[in-house]
Amino acid sequence: MSYVGPDFDPPQPRRSRRGPLTVAVAALVPGALAGWLVWQAVGNDSGDGGGSGKAGPQSSSSAPVSPSASASDNSKPRTSATPSPTPSTSRPAASGPLKGKVVVIDPGHNPGNFQHTSEISRQVDIGTNRKECDTTGTSTNAGYTEAQFTLDVAHRLRTILEQQGATVKFTQDGDRAWGPCVDERARIGNEAHADAVVSIHADGSAAGNRGFHVILPGSVHEGAADTRPIVTSSRDLGERIAGLFVRETGSAPSNYVGDGTGLVVRKDLGGLNLSTVPKVFIECGNMRDSKDAALLTSGAWRQKAARGISEGIVSFLRG
Repeated sequence: MSYVGPDFDPPQPRRSRRGPLTVAVAALVPGALAGWLVWQAVGNDSGDGGGSGKAGPQSSSSAPVSPSASASDNSKPRTSATPSPTPSTSRPAASGPLKGKVVVIDPGHNPGNFQHTSEISRQVDIGTNRKECDTTGTSTNAGYTEAQFTLDVAHRLRTILEQQGATVKFTQDGDRAWGPCVDERARIGNEAHADAVVSIHADGSAAGNRGFHVILPGSVHEGAADTRPIVTSSRDLGERIAGLFVRETGSAPSNYVGDGTGLVVRKDLGGLNLSTVPKVFIECGNMRDSKDAALLTSGAWRQKAARGISEGIVSFLRG
């Protein structure tokens, strides 16, 4: 997602003082970084842009499309111009280690948002202040949109989690004309009493800025927002996802935010501020960098991304 618009303001500078869970970060993320260094040395089976010289979205398993085409080509038929309030729910859970657990997946943005700019521009309460309902998201230079990417990864992630026995709910599945707004996205997870919520995104930063980062909720107690009960559990969820995302994808943590940890704490995101259940965002890469774009548009890499996120969720839920 781009750092412009709702939930996408520039991140605040990180303070140097470390919290009590720094030891957990040191134990997990750097260990995964070692795995990334090994991967860089031996290469991986997807031939991605990390060291193979491939670049650009032409490696996509699905042809890039322009934002104007994405709504008709990549979303389900819509029956109404008004968004449905009912989140998409998984099929009955199979037996498995996650049986009885509820996971909410929040695919960032919506393929139809660009056609509903007035609706997504309206202000909503995020606890600390008011922000726009949502944005269109970003895209690669060749037009592969963030909304397409997030839905694709979400579908792959749902399949993996359902195989583990989890009940999976979506905040949207391309089945509504636009949205939902950031406050509704948080409410869906809360009302589902989710054991974990993950919001999937891809960044729109400058070329040369590479890597993923996981966004954790800061401690907020203002207006309708009170994240204090979920700060610790959300950090645990985020640390596990970050470490296992490195291991599965071979991607490095962001080289432009997070001080190399792959973790960023923010207090300005409505989707986190209004959550009452453990929740994190993951920016899987930078769509505006050609090397990251080559990964994000690769179906094989997106499967690895889904696997890394799922393993982080499973690790968190199983303790």
